[in-house]
Amino acid sequence: MRTKKMDEDSSVEISNKKEDNGPVCIGREDDVKKQRTTAIINDREILVFYHDGKFYAMDCRCYHAGGPLHLGEIEDINGQACITCPWHKYKITLATGEGLYQAINPREPSVTPKWRSKGVKQRTHHVTVDNGNIYVTLSDMSDSIDSDYYAEMYKKTINSSMKK
Repeated sequence: MRTKKMDEDSSVEISNKKEDNGPVCIGREDDVKKQRTTAIINDREILVFYHDGKFYAMDCRCYHAGGPLHLGEIEDINGQACITCPWHKYKITLATGEGLYQAINPREPSVTPKWRSKGVKQRTHHVTVDNGNIYVTLSDMSDSIDSDYYAEMYKKTINSSMKK
């Protein structure tokens, strides 16, 4: 398993495929606390980062149009930490992968938009820390989630670039 630290000029290093769905070590705790990291786990591009005392992992590409979430800003929305896709400003909760949007109910007297959930749109993954190492276990893939489309599309891009 190889990983690469991400910034605007970085690209992902490709790793060898791991056949089982067990935890995969993606780096050291101190390194991930300092900077977001992406990793390829079972041909899936995963974003791993640290925010407000907790580690998170999710598919690296936004569920809406495949935007690069590793470049997104993190903000608090109604007490939930969210990442904002840099392409179209879609808001995604870090903990659950829910897509959030603002809406006005025309039947209510208040015209102030309220945050609502679209449901889980972005696949999140389980992160554990053991002896200073960060491990990611991919979530159950038996149910389809919107971000799976871009994970599959970019999987093909990753695999074709490996063959060149």
